[in-house]
Parts: sequence; structure tokens; C-alpha cells
Amino acid sequence: MDKLSNLDRSQVLVQAIPYIKGFFGKTIVIKYGGNAMVNDDIKKAVMTDIVLLSLIGINVVLVHGGGPEIDIMLEKAGKESVFIDGLRQTDAETMDIVQMVLAGKVNKELVQMIETEGGKSIGLCGLDGSMIKAKSHTNKKLGFVGEISEINVQPLRDIMEKGYIPVVATIASGRKNRVYNINADTAAAQIAAELDAEKLILMTDIRGLLRDKNDDSTLIHSINVSEVAALKKQGIIADGMIPKVDCCVEAVRRGVTRAHIIDGRIPHCILLEVFTNRGIGTMILKDLVPYHESEQL
Repeated sequence: MDKLSNLDRSQVLVQAIPYIKGFFGKTIVIKYGGNAMVNDDIKKAVMTDIVLLSLIGINVVLVHGGGPEIDIMLEKAGKESVFIDGLRQTDAETMDIVQMVLAGKVNKELVQMIETEGGKSIGLCGLDGSMIKAKSHTNKKLGFVGEISEINVQPLRDIMEKGYIPVVATIASGRKNRVYNINADTAAAQIAAELDAEKLILMTDIRGLLRDKNDDSTLIHSINVSEVAALKKQGIIADGMIPKVDCCVEAVRRGVTRAHIIDGRIPHCILLEVFTNRGIGTMILKDLVPYHESEQL
């Protein structure tokens, strides 16, 4: 039996109208990774959401990781995946595999899926058009992990002006033809800032920021940038959530209107966050405002 009545459907559509109007012609940067890239049904839902955003006049940039795929290839090569402070230790051989998987296999699969769902897409990595330049990470034990030194978003603007959805693999160029592995959250945040994006959306494997990490019902729906330090001190922002929140804070401080941390495992999570009054994750903004239909825009 159909779970949604016609009235329910109409209410969902009506609720979306002000958001569709408010975001028309604006840019949303979405970071896609984690377990949302493993489940085929979720992958299809994500691509459908992105295509829908594009078809109603919203500029979308998809920045992706590919950790699970990289792990598989490293295992096949007989190499162990090693992480330091959440970043993948990347020697020369691992960097070759990372580049092959991210800029090749994963990137082109996502482009193909967007095209299959009726969208127009072009796959890029940070090497294309010198889009992402990097220097060696301060922690030299990480090897070919880079810190972004420069972002050139003109290739992305050119692609979006032609009606295409850019899909970006976070591989960066460095001095002496070095290639670096870049954290996808960091890259998405900096790209969003350079594009003056309306929204940055980080897709994760948890509901968002929780007051009690073991209780999804304690989801914090919105926080002000000025609250972040206190939440870290209280241990509410901790462990792997710290770098994600820091990326959002940087993006908002640099002009992105709203940043969101959402659960990428929920089908159509992007549409639920963008087009509903309350959203499904945690929103980070400069000034704390009531979560009201007219103010979320």
C-alpha cells in the first residue's frame, strides 16, 4: 500500500516552492563519500537528487572521495591502509593507486551515473586547469598528502555556464610535477568559498552533530560559528567530527551562506536537507536564526 497520500505529496511539493525560488541560479557544493558510495540504491538516490537540483536551475558541484574503493585496490596490491589523524598515509605507490581510483574509476562512474539519470556532467580532478594546487602536508609522515595552497574555480564556472555538473576528484598538483592526495572535505569547503556558494553540504555516515553520540534523537539542527569552541570543550564536537565542523566553519567565515553535515546513508538526503523546513542534519551558520521557512534561505 502506498505510504504517501496525494495530500502528503502535495504538501511536500508546496513546502519546496520557496526553496526552489530562493536557490534558483545559486551554487551548492556537495561533498560525497563514505558508505553512501558503497550502497547502489543510495548512490542512485544521490545522483537523482543532484540531477533534480540541476534541472530546476541550481548550480551543483560534486566533490567526491573514494576511500572504500581505494582500500579495495590497496588490498589487491598487497598494501595496508594506514591513517594518521584521519588522513591516509600516502607513499608514492599508494599515490599512484589513489590517482587511478579517484580521477579514473570513481570519477567516471559518477559522471556516467549522472548522465544515466538525465543530467549533463563532466569529470575533473584538481590537475585539470590547475584547479587545485597543493604543498606537502606539515606532517611529513603522511607522504604525498597535500595542503591546498591555491584554488582556481574558473574551470568549474565555465562548465556550469554550459549547463554541466562538474564532478571533482580531489587530486592536486604541486611543485616539480608532484601529485598530492587532498582531503575531500577540505577541498569541498575551499571550492565552496571560492565559488561564493549558497550551501556546502558534507555527506557523512552519521545523522549530524549529536549532543549524545549514541543517541540519534539528540541531533543538533543548527549551530552558530561562535558556539563551536564551547561544543568542542564539552566534547560534543569530538574525534572525526572536528575536522568536518572546522571545514564548515571555514567555509561560512569565507562567505558561504550555510554549511550542512548530513547523513549520506538516508535515501534522498540532499533533497530532504535543501527543500524541507527543518532539514535532516546539522546546519552551521554565522548568526543563529530560528529554523523558519523564510529564514533558512
